[in-house]
Amino acid sequence: MRSREYDLDFRDRAGRIRAWGIGLLAVATLQWAWCALLLLTPYTVDEEPDDRYPAECESRLLTERGTANDGLQGGDWCQNERDWPEVLAVLGLSVPVSVVGVALFTSGSVSIRMSAHAEAMRELDKYADAQNA
Repeated sequence: MRSREYDLDFRDRAGRIRAWGIGLLAVATLQWAWCALLLLTPYTVDEEPDDRYPAECESRLLTERGTANDGLQGGDWCQNERDWPEVLAVLGLSVPVSVVGVALFTSGSVSIRMSAHAEAMRELDKYADAQNA
């Protein structure tokens, strides 16, 4: 395989690695958006199965009352519907996904840049050799 063909193949592989990194970063972004949705949006809870008039609940993060913390003892049906462990699990899963995504994106980008730099250096060497000859 000639060096140009090898270089193009190398850039192709680096581009695929970078694309995987972008994909994983998109997944991590969706996980962060889901976490924000769970924390910031109001929601409803059925007090009974097929409830015609579900209880209205404030968002978990922006509540002025104790709906996020009081629980069923105070007659609040909102407590168990959106629990903190679910939000923290989504947030916790986004950390390794984003770390791997950043590593793949960085690796692919640096590989492409180094390949372009090496090609530019070869061209400059050819030009310098032609000038000296």
